[in-house]
Amino acid sequence: MRPWTDHLPAGLSPEDVHLGAAGSLVAAWEQRWAADPSKVVLVDTTGAPRRADELEAATANAAGRFAAAGVGHGDRVAISAATSYEFVVAYIGLLRLGATALPMNTAYREPEIAHIARDAAITAAVVDDAERAEWIRAAAPTAIVTSPSLDQLPPSADVALPAPTGDDAALLVYTSGTTGAPKGALLSHRNLLVSSEAVALAWRWTAEDRLVLTLPLFHLHGLGVGLHGTLTTGATALLYPGFDPNTVFSAVDTGATMFFGVPTMWHRLVAAPGATALRGLRLGVSGSAPLPADLHAAIAAIAGAAPIERYGLTETVMLTSNPYDGERRGGSVGFPFPLVEVRLAADGEIEAKAPNVFGGYWQRPDANAESFVDGWFRTGDLGAEDGDGYLHIVGRKKELIITGGFNVYPREVEEAIALHPAVAEAAVVGAPDAEWGERVCAFVVLGDDVSDAELDEWCAARLAPYKRPRRYERVAALPRNALGKIVRGELTKRLT
Repeated sequence: MRPWTDHLPAGLSPEDVHLGAAGSLVAAWEQRWAADPSKVVLVDTTGAPRRADELEAATANAAGRFAAAGVGHGDRVAISAATSYEFVVAYIGLLRLGATALPMNTAYREPEIAHIARDAAITAAVVDDAERAEWIRAAAPTAIVTSPSLDQLPPSADVALPAPTGDDAALLVYTSGTTGAPKGALLSHRNLLVSSEAVALAWRWTAEDRLVLTLPLFHLHGLGVGLHGTLTTGATALLYPGFDPNTVFSAVDTGATMFFGVPTMWHRLVAAPGATALRGLRLGVSGSAPLPADLHAAIAAIAGAAPIERYGLTETVMLTSNPYDGERRGGSVGFPFPLVEVRLAADGEIEAKAPNVFGGYWQRPDANAESFVDGWFRTGDLGAEDGDGYLHIVGRKKELIITGGFNVYPREVEEAIALHPAVAEAAVVGAPDAEWGERVCAFVVLGDDVSDAELDEWCAARLAPYKRPRRYERVAALPRNALGKIVRGELTKRLT
């Protein structure tokens, strides 16, 4: 791959690029808040503006309340809640205390929550749903459980905030693996700060921007790119609890300049009446799943400018991006961000080395040994470089399905289905879908007759909705190669 130094903004030399100087995320944010305390940094889900000084005071109070409840430096604290101002305050409060936040998808079911809570040995949890709170209490009986308002915690302790360093863990984000059970990627303050500053530099993100933030904050796209980038640049984020095209259009009509979304969101935007409002955006970005070429062209035609498609992973945050200036090439994920090195291994696997690449998986030396080679992180994705140096994702070495921007690993779904007493074997593959990118489909070998509805009810109790199969196919046997491995390609052909 061409080096990141080839893709800097005009007039900027590599010697001018100094990222992560503040050391930690919260140090960078505190500097912004002190410099312009009256700046509106968030507009909450009720439409109320929130100033920098208000956010600084609220997050300091949150840190003190967590401390008073017994949460300390390095403790893992789960956050499972919908987007809200209270979510943001609790999250930043944890970071200011030096704790490690563990975002947890609100769609997770009891087995998923139990595995993560136990594996991370959480000290506390912030949860906005009574059922999920009970699941966490059952899995981690000693954990402190509170709502996002933190009303269940004691008053703020009079403690000095410990000023986390760049090496301190900020996030523990669980990502599914080919072995089934999710594993936690540990991201430091420096990893996250450098990535935010690199993105801001590449996308010309400034304090004058207003981001429409409809992505969930339990996902790294919304949290690590959208929220972190906003706070790092001193811009403004408009928080919404969910995605709706009309909400996006209205926000742009009233001054929003940026929108980040997954391809499923973009599909709905261009198909909705009023899509010409997108012409008011300074920048539209698509990520978390491949953007189909026809959708890329449709966005460009309606919005008046092509979207920027970028590439990143939970373990690395952002790696590459199409250029802000120059051709935003459809089907490509562009060039490396500042300070990011990308190379293609002999088999085409994309490998990366950068200060934003995580240090490793939580308590998984086996996975770490497999994932790094000579300091380079093996992404599991297959890539190719075209004649102009643009990177293209051409396949996945790992058996990953991406549906609606969420990652689904077949093994985890297969294990859940196989627990059903009527199922002898199961194999899961992704089927192409214009709106969702891929749909999860299951091939099952049955010992006893069972309906699709019964199988779906079974999975609903064990898997988040996005992981559940949308189609069940009954087969007498699963196709296997000479070594006994399931030939998933044969199954995929049967879906067309």
